[in-house]
Amino acid sequence: MANIVLNDLDQWVAGQWEFFPLSKSYQSKGGERQAKKRTNLKEGYLIRYADDFKILCKNAKTAQKWYHAVRLYLKDRLKLDVSPEKSQIVNLRKRESEFLGFTIRADRTRNKRVARTGIKPDKRRKIKEEAKRLIRRIKSSPSALNALLFNSFVLGIHHYFKRATKVNLVFSRLAYDLRAFIYNHLGPVGRYGRPANPPPTYKRMYSCNFKTFQIAGVYLFPLADVKTANAMGFSPNMTLFTKEGREMIHKKLLPDIQREVGILMKSTLPNRSVEYMDNRISRYSMKMGKCEVTGMELSASNVHCHHYVPLSQGGSDQFNNLRIIHKDVHQLIHTKAKKMIDELMRRLQLTGKMIEKVNRFREKCKLEAI
Repeated sequence: MANIVLNDLDQWVAGQWEFFPLSKSYQSKGGERQAKKRTNLKEGYLIRYADDFKILCKNAKTAQKWYHAVRLYLKDRLKLDVSPEKSQIVNLRKRESEFLGFTIRADRTRNKRVARTGIKPDKRRKIKEEAKRLIRRIKSSPSALNALLFNSFVLGIHHYFKRATKVNLVFSRLAYDLRAFIYNHLGPVGRYGRPANPPPTYKRMYSCNFKTFQIAGVYLFPLADVKTANAMGFSPNMTLFTKEGREMIHKKLLPDIQREVGILMKSTLPNRSVEYMDNRISRYSMKMGKCEVTGMELSASNVHCHHYVPLSQGGSDQFNNLRIIHKDVHQLIHTKAKKMIDELMRRLQLTGKMIEKVNRFREKCKLEAI
């Protein structure tokens, strides 16, 4: 609901500066920006997630203009009030600002200012507390499931915070602070060292140079081994609420995804309807080529399309009844052999939530939970 309502705010802010129409055309964005700076326009760029947003601008005078303009626009146009306690103007050159668990500050580098982003202190404290809770749980019950729950937690926070410029420093410090705690608790129940022949999921996401514990055959993901990623901006025109915006989103499909979609389009499956073949490709594109159970990226050779309600139970080939999953996950959903289930569980390294999804699928197939 916030995205639907505040899409209007996105377009209005962009129209105030970034897409403000000029009477004269310019060959470059730089020339256009310099022309706008010679006017009384308010230079500003919006960052928004749901109903939490910031507008970045050059100086305090422009910030004051934006503050009052946005407050009045929300009140008059959208009938919304801003929170006086949470709404403020911050000089990023002098102190940090917080946004969605991140901190941001404009630090000086030579002759310019660059954005330095980190993780909020209270968020770091919560990460440390949650890690300790999961480690204590493993110590009391050193099972593969508890090890996978810890891995799920580490992977989640790495994926969320990897866009912070200081993320390596923060997680290295967290790992250092927790090193003695982890070693003392897991030493009696696990094996410590560099991973030897870890599963493909581990090798794809983490380096084997970091020492970690092996619990019940599962290697714990190292807290310090986080890979950074650039947070790229995008045009406000890229929106779900216009035909042009949806076309832009479609064109932004990764080239790898486009290649795999092309392979799927050329493939043929005997005894499958045209509806099934078309909806399979649509589902694969919508999920950006990722398994709907594990989240792993799927090549065309590994893609299986599962009927959530089986055809034998009255299911159909409609889009909403199809699920894109890894071929091993598909086998796990349908197999009854205990030995095969154990082998697939070991191979896939499923977390607790993933197992719950598999069991929901098995229930629809009238099979026992694993």
